[in-house]
Amino acid sequence: MGLFNFLRFWTPSPKDVSFDLTVASPSPKFPVSFQEPRVPTVGIPLEIVLYILETACFDDSASEAAFLTACSLVSKSWSLPSQKLLFRRVQLCSQAAYNSFASAVDRSTPRGRVLGDSVVHMRVVLDNNQPGPLEQACFARAVTLCPNLRELNLALYGCGEPGKDIRMRRPAPSFERRTLELLSTGPSISSLRFSNWSDNDQSIVQLLDIWPSLTSLSITGKTPHLSPGLTHAPYACPLTRLSMNCQREPSLEFLEWLLHGSSQAKSLHAIELEREPSLDMLDYLTRNHGESLHELALPSCATPEHVNAVMRCRSLCDLRTERTSTSSAIFRSLPEGIRRIAFGIDQDTPLQHVVEAVKTRDELESVTVNIWDKASNHRQLSALKMACAFRGVDLRLTSDVRVHRAMVPITESFLH
Repeated sequence: MGLFNFLRFWTPSPKDVSFDLTVASPSPKFPVSFQEPRVPTVGIPLEIVLYILETACFDDSASEAAFLTACSLVSKSWSLPSQKLLFRRVQLCSQAAYNSFASAVDRSTPRGRVLGDSVVHMRVVLDNNQPGPLEQACFARAVTLCPNLRELNLALYGCGEPGKDIRMRRPAPSFERRTLELLSTGPSISSLRFSNWSDNDQSIVQLLDIWPSLTSLSITGKTPHLSPGLTHAPYACPLTRLSMNCQREPSLEFLEWLLHGSSQAKSLHAIELEREPSLDMLDYLTRNHGESLHELALPSCATPEHVNAVMRCRSLCDLRTERTSTSSAIFRSLPEGIRRIAFGIDQDTPLQHVVEAVKTRDELESVTVNIWDKASNHRQLSALKMACAFRGVDLRLTSDVRVHRAMVPITESFLH
């Protein structure tokens, strides 16, 4: 601009030579717009907001709940989408919590129906030892308010007496008839995790009678059994997943009753036993369900009887053990379709057969090792790392058994 301002006020003399500085520029092939981009007055498109929120929320944790709560306060347009994600997983541990939840999902209001329809996972604690405990009838009512509920995590605690407070001997009442009737009118539960920390061993049988839609069942705590004075029709529901961590091993009679429908349909794809099973129990499970099993999790696999039982499961894709006493024979006999193996090691655990399995099993995707007793300097661990790197197998190391279990989850395709 300085040059042209100067030319504007300067008049050349006759002897001066003038130049025509005008240059004809070719017309562009495409029209060029020099307008600055405009920011939408409504803010970030809601589709992008939803994508970010759903991507950020991948686990059930207090930090996720706090994040979604904060997002629901950003603006009116963010409020309902954030609350829908927040209500996917709810937890009811007291009567006060139920009162707040029932008010939020009141089905007489459009917003309440939307939030109630969003609930897919519910964790409930029935504990009369706590002040203001959740009542049975309110628990059942909460379930009926969520028509899309699919996963229920229920913990039952008995009521302790002064001077006789032994955790697993606390009495707890059975579910009332009205409670069971109300639950039976609710949604079709597909996954039940039942933790029984009371002396009542009939509660799980009551719940199984009203949910024939179950595909996944986890039993923890008090060992269930069938009442000797009653006749129970075999449980017809075909389960795909069974997890047990009971105080004592359930009887074979109970297992036969529980897995009757699964045996006929050959539907049981995954078994997880967190406590060491007896050889009779392991033999029963693998003889009757080994043909359909894709995933098996045991504390250990040390004896020839353990190895023989596992070898019956020729369709195994996932095998997980935790202790260091896993027999090397199991790695020599892994099925051709094995995809994930997990085991524990100490400084004396032989790994040459694991290395050989990595080299010869084409379908193998990951190897997870739980390191016990400072075995991070195991002399054969470097050979395992090299074999996994060469074959493109994911090698994961941990010294926390809880992380070890979480690293080998059951594939969702096996549960549906």
